[in-house]
Amino acid sequence: MEISTIGPVSYYKTMTVLLLGATSNMAVALARHYASNGHNLQLAARSSKEIEILKNDFSIRYGITAEAYPFDALDYHNHAQWYAAIPNKPDLVILVFGYLGDHERATHQWEESQKIIASNYTGAVSILNVIAHDFEQRKKGTIVGISSVAGDRGRMSNYVYGSAKAGLTAYLSGLRNRLTHAGVHVMTVKPGFVRTKMTEGLPLPAPVTATPEKVASLIYKAAQKKKNSIYVLPIWAPIMLIIKNIPEFIFKKLKL
Repeated sequence: MEISTIGPVSYYKTMTVLLLGATSNMAVALARHYASNGHNLQLAARSSKEIEILKNDFSIRYGITAEAYPFDALDYHNHAQWYAAIPNKPDLVILVFGYLGDHERATHQWEESQKIIASNYTGAVSILNVIAHDFEQRKKGTIVGISSVAGDRGRMSNYVYGSAKAGLTAYLSGLRNRLTHAGVHVMTVKPGFVRTKMTEGLPLPAPVTATPEKVASLIYKAAQKKKNSIYVLPIWAPIMLIIKNIPEFIFKKLKL
């Protein structure tokens, strides 16, 4: 595989990129960005029909190799077998799947809470444990996990979703600490508000809302530079710094 170097950072000029949750708006934007830069794609999602369509489109449009792999993030018991069946292991894995859910319903229906937790945390840990072991053995690779600013501090409006993302952020931090010794990089991404199917209909404030294309471009650049953790829009860093440092006796009285 051809290697290119920019300054002190080396990375694969032509990579195979595995997208977990490949049919989301953010994942499609990422796939388009990597494919347009000559990288090969492995598209994984529940809908085999959708990923087949995407595979054919990207192959023809960009002249790259694209593969489709039906994948269920909640099928924990088969994750190891599923990954083992991929003949050409990826160089870069981007975990994009997630589920915002209905917070109000989740507060009194365990099934909704369970789906939020499983989709945003348990499923992620299950598949990334398998991939991390492979990368550690090969002593190379990059893992990018899409977390959320919601995980920085629990708020009354989305604390079930936020708690799952907080768990994912902590997991990725620990994974980064472990895998760096094997030459494997792990990057945490906190997008904030993004205009996608998942947030359709929500009143998102324009100054702090990104498009999937913006997210894809920034992830691509940050992964090349081996960033550890990024907010997609810089404005989220001071916003979350303020929110995290509000004293609890004040914070608990706010309606956020």
